[in-house]
Amino acid sequence: MILDEIFAKNKESLRIKKERLSYKDLEKSMPKRSFKDVKASLKKSDKRLNIIAELKKASPSKGIIREDFKILDLASQYEKAEAAAISVLTEPHFFKGDLSYLSELSKNTKLPLLRKDFIFDEYQILESFNAGADFCLLIARSLSKEELKRLANFARSLNLELLFEIHEEKELEKVFFADAKIIGVNHRNLDDFTMDMSLAFKLFENMPKDIIKVAESGLDDKKILLELDDFGIDAFLIGEYFMRQKDIFKELSNFVKR
Repeated sequence: MILDEIFAKNKESLRIKKERLSYKDLEKSMPKRSFKDVKASLKKSDKRLNIIAELKKASPSKGIIREDFKILDLASQYEKAEAAAISVLTEPHFFKGDLSYLSELSKNTKLPLLRKDFIFDEYQILESFNAGADFCLLIARSLSKEELKRLANFARSLNLELLFEIHEEKELEKVFFADAKIIGVNHRNLDDFTMDMSLAFKLFENMPKDIIKVAESGLDDKKILLELDDFGIDAFLIGEYFMRQKDIFKELSNFVKR
């Protein structure tokens, strides 16, 4: 399964990284931080549809998505088009991301920044803090409920917010055990990349009112967003669609506008 392969590769990379820079040395380099209000940015708004616009150069299933990948230019278009937040893919092996993208953007945008990666270790949380992330992705499918809670508690101790990603009903128990307040339903199965666009409707049914609900993947038509919005979804994480557009500002502006 591709997800297992991705985690295995990143675990080996992290082992090497720790040999070069220890956790203690990483901790010593922690900067003084301020944070954007993630929950306020993602909570359903009467003024706009909340889009978490993603910077995504490549994927395992599609290969290179955008050759012209100038992150500051792309982020500027996202900000001008009134995205609610920016998701930054930092995984290098399968998605051609880099942690330096996050560091550079943190100095050049007012929008909340999500570190989207395959996180399984406190070291990565600390990296995210140092690089300027305001919130991090935790994928429930690949972590036990105890691991989720441990990582979540550590992130919260640093004032980082969390987006908990689920794909199956059984994963709800895990994220609630970790006291999730922002939950994303990924329509894409990360094992085989098949899509089920009904998942958000199924998994968010009877969701507690205080949960911020995020739909992820396959959101390439505003009609789909409006249906999910009517259902009660707060925000939408969209990457590939915008990365393929010539006029990103125009396309995102259209999606944001109610």
